[in-house]
Amino acid sequence: MKYNIVIILIVAVSTSTGLCGLRYLEELDINSNGFWGPLPSCLCNLTSLRVLDAADNNFSGAIPSSLLYNLKSLEYIVFSENAFEGSLSLASLANNSNLEVFHLLNNRNHLEVNTEEPTWFPSFQLKVFTLSNCVLNKDANAIIPSFLKEQHDLILVQLSHNGMNGNFPNWLLENNVYLERFELTGNNLSGTFHLPSNVNLDNMLQLDVSANIIEGEIPSWIGSILPNLIYLNLSKNLLEGRIPYSMGNMNQLHTLDLSNNRFTREIPEPLAKNCTSLVLLKLSSNNLQGNMLPRGSNLTSLRYLYLDNNRFRGDISFGILNSSLQVLDVSNNSLFGTLPNWIGDIQFLEMLMLSSNSFKGPLPLSFCNLHYLKLLDLSSNNLGPNIPPCVNVTVMRFLHLTKDMLAGHLPELLSRASLMVTLDLRHNALSGKVPAWISSLWNLKVLLLQGNIFEGSIPLDLCLLKNMSILDLSNNNLSGQIPSCLKDLAFGNNEVSTDVFDTFSDSQQTVLPYVYISKFSIFFSYYEDRRSTYTYRLEEVYFMTKSRLELYEGHILQLMSGIDLSWNNLTGFIPPKIGHLGELRALNLSHNHLTGSIPKTFSDLKSVESLDLSYNSLIGPIPPQLTELYTLSDFRVAYNNLSGRIPDRKNQFGTFSETSYEGNPLLCGTPLISCDDSNQERGTPPSFNHTKEDDPWREAFLWSFVGSYVVAFLGVVLFLYLNSYYLYVLFELVCKLIPSFPH
Repeated sequence: MKYNIVIILIVAVSTSTGLCGLRYLEELDINSNGFWGPLPSCLCNLTSLRVLDAADNNFSGAIPSSLLYNLKSLEYIVFSENAFEGSLSLASLANNSNLEVFHLLNNRNHLEVNTEEPTWFPSFQLKVFTLSNCVLNKDANAIIPSFLKEQHDLILVQLSHNGMNGNFPNWLLENNVYLERFELTGNNLSGTFHLPSNVNLDNMLQLDVSANIIEGEIPSWIGSILPNLIYLNLSKNLLEGRIPYSMGNMNQLHTLDLSNNRFTREIPEPLAKNCTSLVLLKLSSNNLQGNMLPRGSNLTSLRYLYLDNNRFRGDISFGILNSSLQVLDVSNNSLFGTLPNWIGDIQFLEMLMLSSNSFKGPLPLSFCNLHYLKLLDLSSNNLGPNIPPCVNVTVMRFLHLTKDMLAGHLPELLSRASLMVTLDLRHNALSGKVPAWISSLWNLKVLLLQGNIFEGSIPLDLCLLKNMSILDLSNNNLSGQIPSCLKDLAFGNNEVSTDVFDTFSDSQQTVLPYVYISKFSIFFSYYEDRRSTYTYRLEEVYFMTKSRLELYEGHILQLMSGIDLSWNNLTGFIPPKIGHLGELRALNLSHNHLTGSIPKTFSDLKSVESLDLSYNSLIGPIPPQLTELYTLSDFRVAYNNLSGRIPDRKNQFGTFSETSYEGNPLLCGTPLISCDDSNQERGTPPSFNHTKEDDPWREAFLWSFVGSYVVAFLGVVLFLYLNSYYLYVLFELVCKLIPSFPH
C-alpha cells in the first residue's frame, strides 16, 4: 500500500507516533508539497521503504549519506527540484541492491556530487539515472561516473549541465542496448562523436549531446543504428563535414537540431524526402550551401524551419508550400530575387525572418493574406519604399524593417498595431514628424527610429507609452526641447509582465519516454515535454551603449533600458526630471545644442551604466554627486563649456580618462591639468601650468601680437603723412603735453 503523508507528520518526525514511527512504510510520496528545511534525519528509521519521492519542494541542507546507506530496500529515489547543498557521495548507495531509479535533477543550490571516492562497486543494476545542475566529481577532474560502466540495463540516462570532462562515452551505448533516452547536454565533453557500428539501438527515442565541444564528423551509419529516433540534438558542438544521407532512414524523427556546428555541402535529399514526421528542423549557423531545400522535398509535417546564418543561394524554395510552416527563418544567407507572391499562401505563418539577404521589392500584395504574423523581420534587404497598406498588423508584436529603403512618412497602417512590442525602422529615409498616433501603440517597449530624417519636436504623445524600455531617436533632424514627461515612462521600472519578449515559446510539444516505479514494478509512460529548442527565436534588439552597438536578446533584453536622442538639433535645458528614471541603464544626449547645467538629479540614476552628454553647450561644474553612480562605466561630457573642478577620482570616476572631459577649457583636475587652489578660492579662473607642449602655441601668439601692433603703428604714420592738417594737430598736442618740447 502507498501512503501520501501530510505535512504535520513531517513536523512530528521525532515522535513514535509520527512519520518516522511508520517502520513498515514502503512508499513515501511527498512530491510538490512546498516543504522546506532539511530532510528529517529520522527517515533513516524507515528501513522498509522502497519508494522515496521528495521532488519539487524547497528542501535544503545536505542529503544525509546515512539516509541512503540505511535504507537498503530503496528501489526508487527522487530528490529533483529542491535546493540541496553541501556534498553527496553516491558510495552510500553501494549496498542498495534493489535500486533501479535515481533522480536528482535541477537542484537550485550548489551541490557537489561525488561518484568516485571512496572506491566502491554497485550491487544494483539501474534502469534510470538522472543527475543535472550539480558539481560532479570536483576532485576527480569532473569525469563521467565510472560506476556506469557496470550498468547494463539502463533505459534512461540524463547527465546534463554537470561540467563533465572526457570523451563522448560511446561505451555507455554499447553496454545498454535498451537505452531509450540519453542526454549529456551542457557539459565539456570532447573527442569524436563515435557510435557503435556493431549494434542496433532500435529502442533509442531521444539523443541529446548538445552544448559540448565534440568534434569530427557524424558517423555515416547513424541512421541505420538509430532508426526510431524521435528527437536528435547535436547542436553547439564542433561537428563538421556533411550531414549523413542515412538520416533519411529516421522516418520517425520529430525534431532535428544540428545548429551551431561546421557542417558543409547541401541538405541531403533523403532527409528532405523521407523524414515526413519532422516538425522542427534547425540547421542554423553552419556553412551549408546550395538551395534552401532539395528539389522534391516532402516535409509535410514541418512547422519550424531554421536555416539562418548559412550560405544558401537562389530563391525561396517552393517546396515549403508542402509544409505547414509556422516559423521560417532564412536570415543571413545569400538568397536573392523578389519575394514570391505565393508566400501569402503559407496562411498559418507566425514568424517570417528574411533579414540580411539580397531580396528586392516591392513586397507582394499577398503579404496581406498573412493574418497570423507575430514577428516579421525583413531588415537589410531592398524591399522599399513602401509597405502595402493592407498588411495585417493587428496581431503583430515584433517588426524589424531596418535598412529596407523605406521612404515617406511613418506608415499609418502601424497605428492599428496596438499589440506591437518592438518597432525597429532604423536606417531608412522616413521623414516628416513623429506622428501623434504613436501613442496608440500602448504595448510598445522598444521604439527604434535611428538614422532617418524625422523633423520637428519630440511629440508629447510618446509620453503615453508607459511600457517603454528602449527609445532610440538618434541621427534625425529633431528639434525643440526634450520633453520632461519622459520621466513618466517605465524604462526598466515596469510593473507589468516582463515576459513580453518570450511570447514565442512554442506550444508544440514532443512525446518522450519517462520511467517511474509504482508498487515496485517499472512501467513506461509518455509525457509531453516542453523543450527549450522550440522557442521560436529570442527577440533581438540592437542599441548603442558605451559607444558600441550591442545586441540584446532574451533575458538580457528584458533587463535593458535606455534613451538615445543623440545627433539631433535639440535645444534648451536638460529636464532635471530625467534624473528620476532610476532604472535607466543608458542615456545618450550627445551631439545636440543643449544648454544649461548638468542636472544634479542625475545622481539618482542609480542603475545607469552609460551617460553621454558630449558635444553640446552645457555650462557650469560637473555635479560632484555623480560619484555616487556606482554602476557607471562609460561617462562622456567632452566638448561642452563646463568649468570648475572635475569630481574626485573615487568609485567609478577613478576609471575615466581624459577623453571623457576634453574640449572643456575651463575644466581642471585629474586627469586634465591640475587646478590652482588659490585662484579657485578667489573665484578667479584656474591657472594653467606651462609645459613644453605649450611652447609652439606661446611663440605663435607672441609673433602675432607683435605683428599686429607694428601694422597698426605703420597705419597711423601713413595716415598722418598723407594728411598735413592732422599732422599739425598732433604736433601741437605733443607741445602742450611736454612744455619743454621746442616749437
